[in-house]
Amino acid sequence: MKLKQSQNLKTKLSPTLKSWFPILQSSTTELEEVLGEFIAENPFVDIQSNIRQNLPIVKNHRHNRADSKMSDKIEALSIYKKSLYEVLESQILPPLFPTPISQKIAFEIIDFINDEGYFEGNIDEIAKKYGVESNFVENIRMRFSKLDPAGVGAINEVESMIFQLDDFSLDKDLYDLTFRLISDLKNHKKYINNKLYNKAMNLISKLKNPPALDYFPSDSSIIPDIFINSTIDGFEVNLNDDYYPEIIVDNKIKYNKDVAIKAKLKEARDLVDALNMRKSTIKKIGLMLLEYQYDFFIGGDMKPLRLKDIALELGHNPSTISRAISNKYLECNRGIYPLKNFFSVAITDDTSNTSIKDFILECIKYENKKSPLSDVKILGLVEDKYKIKMVRRTITKYRKQLNIASSGERKRLYEMEL
Repeated sequence: MKLKQSQNLKTKLSPTLKSWFPILQSSTTELEEVLGEFIAENPFVDIQSNIRQNLPIVKNHRHNRADSKMSDKIEALSIYKKSLYEVLESQILPPLFPTPISQKIAFEIIDFINDEGYFEGNIDEIAKKYGVESNFVENIRMRFSKLDPAGVGAINEVESMIFQLDDFSLDKDLYDLTFRLISDLKNHKKYINNKLYNKAMNLISKLKNPPALDYFPSDSSIIPDIFINSTIDGFEVNLNDDYYPEIIVDNKIKYNKDVAIKAKLKEARDLVDALNMRKSTIKKIGLMLLEYQYDFFIGGDMKPLRLKDIALELGHNPSTISRAISNKYLECNRGIYPLKNFFSVAITDDTSNTSIKDFILECIKYENKKSPLSDVKILGLVEDKYKIKMVRRTITKYRKQLNIASSGERKRLYEMEL
């Protein structure tokens, strides 16, 4: 199945949507309020909500919440909460980012921050794109340690926790010990005789892992944007139109010659165009995901996929695709998944890091609780399944990203359960 893109899809983003990126970036539950900001001073346009008429029976791959109270759903869907990316973008200002180039690079870095708050981009590639030295880009990334949420922009859990230390007023001795503990957490007990040990460990327990934990969506607020359903003939991709608000334009004064009124009417029509372009862009992304990740939808593993692969096909910038998939979800027969999950780093041409992580989760789920799998044993299983060569530290990194304890720690936890 090859999706053919017509030439008209290669055109650049319209000025309307360029001006109104929040419409593209917002989730379905946020869309109504975002649109409302654009019509606040326009008497010729109104928005009809479909959220309350179509409150969802929410499910995902972890929970089924069909029995939630209606009042809980209304409350969850009525409270607007800024996304992680909106919060970060609002902080890209002087004096922390004083120059236009530093702000451009900061926005680029945001595009490579995942839902957990960790940076997954390539510093060298960003530096090459903007014609600067790599250490200049890295310096800008390090400034994210001063942003909220604390710890965001770090490359891993350890760096994130170190970023978060800056939020505490600590004397030098306590800071130094906490820093050492974070850097060598698995061997923390060798510091147990230090008089500040308990205080440092208590401090570490207050650090958030992952840093964007507060921005994770609750189950009750997840409304899929795309449905990919199996049919007799294969699969079909549908947009979740039922929850889209309707923009109603007053056409009774369509031919009024007053300049101010004509301008307001044009704004209203542009808003309709922007909403339609949002729908069109997300639908196209759904079609492309079905093509690129077809194996996943028939029960296999996800393949490597980069934002720029989709961007090239659709004639947009990767940053536009990043905004389009932000806060969006896809529902298929395997569950509900964030669109960002379908974009992953390549291990080989046919294997993505997402597939490896899913396999690690599966291995640990069914491991012998009396003899948990070590990272070396997991490495062997991964190499055998995917016919690739890896190193143990990569498995360790993935395990930590999945918030899975070491084999020794898991064994102790299992014993406690028993």
